[in-house]
Amino acid sequence: MTVSSGETLALWNRLLDRVRTHVPFYRERLPSSIATLEEVAELPFTTKEDFRDTYPFGLVAVPLAEVVRVHMSSGTTGRPVVTAYTRGDLERWAECIERTLRMGGVGSDDVIQNAYGYGLFTGGFGLHLGAERIGCLVVPTSSGVTQRQVMLLRDLGATVLACTPSYALVLAETVAREGIQGELRLRCGFFGAEPWTDGMRRQIERGLGLEAFDIYGLTELGGPGVAAECGQHQGLHVFEDHFYAEVVDPESGRPLTSGEEGELVLTSLRREASPVVRYRTRDRTALIDDPCPCGSPFRRMLRLRGRTDDMLVVRGENLFPSQVEEVLLQVQGLTGNYQLVVDRGAGQLDRLEVRVEAAPGCDPAALGPQAETRVRETLGLGVRVTVLPPGSLPRSEGKARRVVDLREL
Repeated sequence: MTVSSGETLALWNRLLDRVRTHVPFYRERLPSSIATLEEVAELPFTTKEDFRDTYPFGLVAVPLAEVVRVHMSSGTTGRPVVTAYTRGDLERWAECIERTLRMGGVGSDDVIQNAYGYGLFTGGFGLHLGAERIGCLVVPTSSGVTQRQVMLLRDLGATVLACTPSYALVLAETVAREGIQGELRLRCGFFGAEPWTDGMRRQIERGLGLEAFDIYGLTELGGPGVAAECGQHQGLHVFEDHFYAEVVDPESGRPLTSGEEGELVLTSLRREASPVVRYRTRDRTALIDDPCPCGSPFRRMLRLRGRTDDMLVVRGENLFPSQVEEVLLQVQGLTGNYQLVVDRGAGQLDRLEVRVEAAPGCDPAALGPQAETRVRETLGLGVRVTVLPPGSLPRSEGKARRVVDLREL
């Protein structure tokens, strides 16, 4: 569906009228209308702190009697972020997830094993809604109990898998250990909720025998279904009839042009219960205006480089975990199971240790020097790489913990 600038402007003005009328937080911050889309850049941002300051329902724009569901973030670093849904919101969410799954050719004959977490997290229920809208047979395993996951993948004939990329690696390890890849019917998978690289994509695809698609969403905007890869795998199409996307300079907030990397800012154009204006996602990417070979009318965003708050500063150098992951997976014999451990030694100098697992049958001692050289030559940073035997690092049923920063202790 193509959305003209006039239609987008009309959606913006309807949104501004609604939030000024129904959300006190926005009433004093926003104008009643804008004359052009260029004026969007002059509107104030919404941040995660705003969600927490108005917890739990301060940003809800409908009477609670019209709210039929809430989801929220984990809240491990403070009050959780709460997002609410009307029946109409759930229908629109299902529509966006249907689009996401259709990107991989999913149809009513498919069996989808949904290993995203069900509950307050948005992932499980979001993928479930879209799959049911298509008419798939849904296996709602949620996350965890890996042996059972693998058994059901085989026994129920799943053709589609949905989970975090780090958990897909865990499943691939178990499949390899049990030697049953040839018994699986998987052909595609939808992986999101954390940044991941093309190197990890290749490991997942080899390990599970499927085509891997990147998907994007976040709790503040209602969950997955904001953007998704098509079969070209050249960026994620933003569903611009539902979400208005910008990229800004993380420091100044200045809007950036096509191809410039910065912080993604999103506005929900159609949500009823929890509309959000210019939300600073803290995710780093770039928007691409060039048309995609797939023919989609929607612009693309590049795969996430990382989150602004995940960026490490080590001896004055800015570093994202995904940059290290990309380098590690260029060394044959290393896997996507890794952690970055940052400490502060004598003289207050920061030290970075990269702990990464070797693939089964590979010699860990021989791989460390190769990886250290590759990191130094590619990223310009001297690090210690400790290569561990398979299974040494903790496994995650959801988002993997990639950074251990001992400087905070």
